[in-house]
Amino acid sequence: MDKRILAILAAIGASTIYGINHTVAKGVMPTYIQPFGFILLRVTGAAILFWLVSIFKPWEKIERKDWPRLVACAIFGMVINMLFFFQGLNMSTPINSSVITTLSPVMVIILSAFLLKERITLLKISGIIVGLAGALFLVFFSKNSNQTAANIPLGNLFFIVNALSFGVYLIIVKPLARKYDTITLMKWIFSIAVIINFPITFSEFQEVQWQSLPFEAIWKMGFVVVGTTFFTYLLNLYALKYLSASTLSAFIYLQPLIAIFYSITTGADTLNTIKIVAAILVFVGVYMVSKNPTTTAQKD
Repeated sequence: MDKRILAILAAIGASTIYGINHTVAKGVMPTYIQPFGFILLRVTGAAILFWLVSIFKPWEKIERKDWPRLVACAIFGMVINMLFFFQGLNMSTPINSSVITTLSPVMVIILSAFLLKERITLLKISGIIVGLAGALFLVFFSKNSNQTAANIPLGNLFFIVNALSFGVYLIIVKPLARKYDTITLMKWIFSIAVIINFPITFSEFQEVQWQSLPFEAIWKMGFVVVGTTFFTYLLNLYALKYLSASTLSAFIYLQPLIAIFYSITTGADTLNTIKIVAAILVFVGVYMVSKNPTTTAQKD
């Protein structure tokens, strides 16, 4: 089979896993594991997997001057980002999370303008306004009609912080991504994330009744660690070998569509007018920002 077709299938596979993850992760919180405890499980599991893979690759040393940036990547990409996403998902709904997290490319453009002094066109400014309007529409007009959602507006606000934090991560990790092998970066970033997250998340982690977990909870936790955290990164890595970053970033639109379909068919969430209007605004905004992009991103 043509390698470009395989790359497209890999990108679709990664987006499919991301889309399903919103409902799967929500399905175990807070009944079987609290959001912060889930984060410790996720980063620890991913760190172990990346270290195991690194055994089969040549050892690569990180230069001393790059360690501060590496720590910053862990803080924004695997600490703040994950803490707010999982806490937001615990409070809100899968559809809301899948819609708002597509704002990552918008956040990258905003941060690039402030941090890297990149020029923003009128079209991009308009897209930023439209996209944020959709996200804020969800924040202020969503109601707690979902019994598994404790505080939907606050959870939606956490998703925005999550997208902003991940945007910072995407910008500061770029120089490292050009310099080091991806497996090398991931094993160290996730290892640092384990250390930073540990004091924040361990209390909830130790509350988990591991011996009495049903199979449903076990496979869902495994899906988040192995599927969403590990395999999606490898799939995106393969796709990037044969697809441009701008082409790969377009697959972010699949995530909320898959998340909406999966959450509705499994009965985990429902669709209403507010969610539809907000989704349209966010999609239009992200499209406007991504048109002839100067900076593109695929979330992981």
